[in-house]
Formats: sequence, structure tokens, C-alpha cells
Amino acid sequence: MLFDQLKLSIHRLLHWEYWPMNVIYASIYFLWIWYIIRFRHFHFFRFANPAIRNGGLYGVSKKDIYNLLPEALYPTTVLVKKNEAVNWADLLKNNNLHLPVIAKPDYGYRGTMVKKVASVAELEQYANDVQQDFLVQELIHYPNEIGLFYVRMPNEKRGKITGITLKNMLTITGDGQQTMAQLLAQNPRYAMQIGVLKRQYDLQKVLAAGESLCLAPYGNHHRGTEFLDGSHFITPGLEDVFDQILSQIKGFYYGRLDIRYRSFEDLEKGQHFSIIELNGVMGEPTHIYDPKHSFWYAQKEIIKHHRYLGKIVHQQIFQKG
Repeated sequence: MLFDQLKLSIHRLLHWEYWPMNVIYASIYFLWIWYIIRFRHFHFFRFANPAIRNGGLYGVSKKDIYNLLPEALYPTTVLVKKNEAVNWADLLKNNNLHLPVIAKPDYGYRGTMVKKVASVAELEQYANDVQQDFLVQELIHYPNEIGLFYVRMPNEKRGKITGITLKNMLTITGDGQQTMAQLLAQNPRYAMQIGVLKRQYDLQKVLAAGESLCLAPYGNHHRGTEFLDGSHFITPGLEDVFDQILSQIKGFYYGRLDIRYRSFEDLEKGQHFSIIELNGVMGEPTHIYDPKHSFWYAQKEIIKHHRYLGKIVHQQIFQKG
């Protein structure tokens, strides 16, 4: 066990995608200090997305962000207040929600406390555990998920997609002999999740040969999802679709959307997809986490995106008054 933990520690050290955020983003600290001086606003980032509280950097209600979008474009979502007395069966029925559902904090970060909930009892337990306002959300069954980063200058009608992240969820396939724990241990990315997963699953179970099981149906890097760079899927048609959608949000210019969809062909037509998250300034260009990309490639992309941020704020302050 100790040897296994040592191997994982070495793996984390040698693969920059697992490094702490303050290391990965250290390159922009001085850039942000320059922005504070240049724009004479400590909270300059608010100007990047006036439609979203704090520009989407912190203290943002997910429900408030969903309310900016046309209802048809995101999952059915209900806000439950902390310590609110709720009849869970009625809440589900009255909002046409069917188990399983997704539960997640209204103020959340990087997939923390997001959970697939399969029963009323689990939902009640989640409310006791989360200890804050949270969302009960329709589970979207489209098979694929991407992160899509979008940037638009305030003085321009058209924006651009600056990156697409393909997401491979944490999924194992049985061989009829090995336990789920043994299958997870074969992949360092998955092995890091064993401590969390053993609280949700019987990892001593043996899956039948060829049986596949998705253990973390969330497109989150910290929950074992592999991120791959899908920027080659960016097309003018796809940009047209999201220009039309995001232009409806007056005051949104910079951020990432997480999208469930059926196929890229449908997505390019604006069909068969659902926006499961919209992030502002806190959103990352997550295509940088593709294992094929170097740390220095990631630094270049991070700086490039934060320069976009600076250009947007500059226009908002100096060209709009």
C-alpha cells in the first residue's frame, strides 16, 4: 500500500496536470498586478462579464448564471436553500425531475461535492452533508461532454472559440476476474480516485467480461476525467451557434461552457445539446490539461487567455467610459 502511494506521488510530481493551481497559474500573478495598476481597479475582472457577479471569478451563484440562459438550453434546475424543509418527492414531481439527478452546491468550484443521486434518501442525506444552498438538476443523458472556451470583444459582434476540451469520463471495463479496485489501480489517473470511490461503490465487486461502468459521470479533471485537446473541432459553424446563444447574454464576453451533446454534427447545427455549466473569469481553458501538452504550452495558453481578458476590460473601461 505504501509503495502504491509512493508511485502515485511520483506520478503526480512528473505530470504537471496534477500540480497545485498556484503553481500552474503563477505566470499570471504579475500580469494581474499590472492590470490592477493599469485599470485602477482592484476588481478589474468584473468588467469582463458585467452580467455575472464579480465577472464570474468568485462568489457566483450557479443558479443566477443559469437564469441568464434561455431555459431550453440548460437542464431543469431547482435551487434548495440551506436548512430548507423540503418534501423531496414533491420537489421532484413538481419540477418533472426523475431519479437519478445531479446534486451540486450553488456556490461550487472544480466539481467539489457534485454527486449523482439515485434515491430520495440519498438526496436527503446530501442536503445534510452539503450544508449550503444547492441545486437539484436533471441528469442529461447525451453521451459526450466538452468544455468550450469563448471570447468576444465588447466592440465586436462576433466572438471566437479559443479552445475545446474533449472529456473521457472515469470508466472501467471488466474482465470477469479482477475486482473494480484492481482495474482502477492499473491507471494512475483512476487509482488517485480509489479513496473517494470506495465510499460510493463496492470496489471488491468483479465486473463481467466486457461490462463497462462509468464511476464518475462528471466531466471534472479532479474526479478522474481525462481532458483531451479537441480544438481541431472548432469550425465557423460552431462559432456561429455560440455567437447566437451567448449574444443573448448582455454583458458576457469571457468564459467556458461545459456542454453535454449527442454529436459534433448536431452541435454545429445547434441541436441535441445542453449547457450544464457556464463559467466566467474563473473558467479555465481546460484543453491545456491534455497529457500530450507540455507545461510550457499550458503557460502560453494561460497567458494568451488572460491577455484576452485584459483587452476586454480595456475596452469596457476606456472605450465605454
